[in-house]
Amino acid sequence: MFEFFKRMKTVVSSELYALIEKAEDPIKMADQYLREMNHEIEEAEKTTAKVMAEEKLTHRKITDLKLLIEKRNTQAMEAIQAGKETLAKQALENKLQLGIELASLENLHEQAKQNVKDLQNRLREMKADYQELVMRRDTLKARALSAKVQASVNRSFHTESRNSAKAGFERMEQKVMEYEAEAEVSKELKSNHLEIDNEFKKMETEKLVESELQRLKDSLNSEK
Repeated sequence: MFEFFKRMKTVVSSELYALIEKAEDPIKMADQYLREMNHEIEEAEKTTAKVMAEEKLTHRKITDLKLLIEKRNTQAMEAIQAGKETLAKQALENKLQLGIELASLENLHEQAKQNVKDLQNRLREMKADYQELVMRRDTLKARALSAKVQASVNRSFHTESRNSAKAGFERMEQKVMEYEAEAEVSKELKSNHLEIDNEFKKMETEKLVESELQRLKDSLNSEK
């Protein structure tokens, strides 16, 4: 279990940022790692609790054995005093067997205490590592959000888009200028046409005036 957690921590600590670059959703991937790590912590807590219970049970057995050994020793003394040597030997033989069992239990108890100590230390490390990675996940989440916002801003103000919009306005301005130029040319042409028409009208009027003037002159000459 602890070797698995160690590998898990190594991957998350040193390779997570590299791995999530290939992931569709890096936050979900980080959350998955944390869920797996949290499960390992829960399993480690169960194992630690079980070993602690076994250590306490062994300690209780040791206490009971010591009391029983003391009892057998007292019984042997009482048997000797009562002249029952055979019974005294039986009590002492049982005392020796209990002593052997006690020595074995004491060795197991020392090992159990060391196991509990090791498990508790590792469990503290696991929880500390988990909290560290939770904070890193939160930092990663903030970075991912910031990156998404920045990407959105970049898309909104993309140079190509700006250039396209600018080019569009320039085309519209060019069109308007062309319309204005066409209108100006049309105005000039119309003005030229009017000027020519006016000249012809003026010429016609002058002809009429000259004709009328000549008629009057002729009329005056005929009266003489």
